[in-house]
Amino acid sequence: MDNVERLMEFGLTRHEASLYILLTLEGSLNGYEAAKQSGISRSNAYNALAGLVDKGAAYIQEEDTVRYTPVAIEEFCSNKIRHLEQKKTELKEELPGKRKNEGGYLTIKGEEHICDKIIDMLLQAEERAYISVYNERLEMFREYLEKMVSEGKKVVIITNEPFELKGATVYLTQCKKEQIRLITDSKDVLTGAITNCYEATSLYSSNNNLVEVFKDALANEIQLLKMQ
Repeated sequence: MDNVERLMEFGLTRHEASLYILLTLEGSLNGYEAAKQSGISRSNAYNALAGLVDKGAAYIQEEDTVRYTPVAIEEFCSNKIRHLEQKKTELKEELPGKRKNEGGYLTIKGEEHICDKIIDMLLQAEERAYISVYNERLEMFREYLEKMVSEGKKVVIITNEPFELKGATVYLTQCKKEQIRLITDSKDVLTGAITNCYEATSLYSSNNNLVEVFKDALANEIQLLKMQ
């Protein structure tokens, strides 16, 4: 993901994101200069600059000609996040609560979405988490595993290389690089494979039968690792 795509995650169009980056490099530009330097047509450049102002990413600087200057990236992003947090609070208060998915099997596709679900499971865990994942990928979950340990929750990790996490129990084995397995509180399971960012599929469920099978398999694996 490049910087244009990162800015698009904050609600900017591709043209707006490109011009925002240009403004941060130049300090301020008028519409003609922005179009000329970016290679964007003049009409699209003016629309994009107006969009930046409307979205809180740029200010208008009144001089001989109207110029545009960027809002600092920290300020722009923080404002967006704050507004989204407020909207999230409002939605949680006003939307009806979701009925719990009792025993269903949910397919989650895409590396980012699978990792988001894993993070959510770790954040929601009340007592324990058992996770089996390749060491290289395990690092992206360190913050959330450390948080669990700091709260006195049990964390058991199965991975392929030493992983230092004070308070967690770590077992080493030959993990498949693409495989991910996670069980939290003996009631929620996620298992799947991330071959690459384009090929990633996992299964999530709170089905009692699947949870029990998963628990038994993991317990047997840990028992064998203890015997080595």
